[in-house]
Amino acid sequence: MSIKYDKKQPLYEQLMDKLKTKIKGDYKPNDKLPSEREIMRNYAVSRNTVRQALNELEILGFIFRQHGKGTFVANAISNPATLGNEHSFTKQMKALGRKPETKIMEYSVRQANQYFAERLHIAEGDRIIKLKRLRSADGVPVMIDRTYLPYEKFAGLSPDELEVKHRSLYGVFAEDYGEVFHIADEALSAGRISDKDASVLKVPLGTPGLMLKRTTYNQKNEIIEFTLSSTRSDQYVYNIRYKNANI
Repeated sequence: MSIKYDKKQPLYEQLMDKLKTKIKGDYKPNDKLPSEREIMRNYAVSRNTVRQALNELEILGFIFRQHGKGTFVANAISNPATLGNEHSFTKQMKALGRKPETKIMEYSVRQANQYFAERLHIAEGDRIIKLKRLRSADGVPVMIDRTYLPYEKFAGLSPDELEVKHRSLYGVFAEDYGEVFHIADEALSAGRISDKDASVLKVPLGTPGLMLKRTTYNQKNEIIEFTLSSTRSDQYVYNIRYKNANI
């Protein structure tokens, strides 16, 4: 097969375009791509060109790599959610025209150990509620939330309010308990999705993800929620806008 390349454009960029077209037309998420050697042979390019193209495609979210296993197609959706712009997953998905779903995987009441007592600003041994939820959009699993709440504030909380009645957690806070979201502090980091979460999120073992810690305050500056989220990075982007204060 004879392949024509434009001498005015870097070769790896042209290979990127050809691979993107191939990925969009012939592959599904998590399909394995040909090896570097096969791509070299199929497109008549050097190994360095192939590696440059694959590196860029990985940065752009079209593929992901697993050491010792190969290169795979990512689920690069056209309208990923944006972390940081909306504190409610339910509202965020609806704003994007996607159908949000929540499945309660665990609901329990337990005593707070030192770690959670410090994060909720309560005494060690006080009761807390743990909610483990699978959040999906259009039937695609997106994230797993592990949310911890002070039992004293939300003693009557029912899992049905969130799962069966499709209400957002913050809506329940405000409407049923008078606890209005005021400020949320979030810390985002890159990490590896645990094997257990990978199975639930339907991604290969070892898949990278976004790890989010969120502490939510009410209007009295009291902590009403602490959440740890494991999120598929192919379903979210993180945008930040900076403003020059000197202008």
